[in-house]
Amino acid sequence: VDDLVAFLEERNLPLDEIGRQLLAEQILARPPQQGYLTVSNALQWRLQYRRVLTLAQQGDTQGIENLVQG
Repeated sequence: VDDLVAFLEERNLPLDEIGRQLLAEQILARPPQQGYLTVSNALQWRLQYRRVLTLAQQGDTQGIENLVQG
């Protein structure tokens, strides 16, 4: 779990220490399928991140899983 928490911290995810710990535990308990994520710049990343969060909350898009509120 510690290695995964460190990995998440290095990626600068918008989570605090507790959030990273919970996400790491959930990833280990239910590993997501391998996929691809590309980011061309910070603005595009923020826009796409918001879109993915919306789709994850709706729960009806195949291939997008809400790992934070599982």
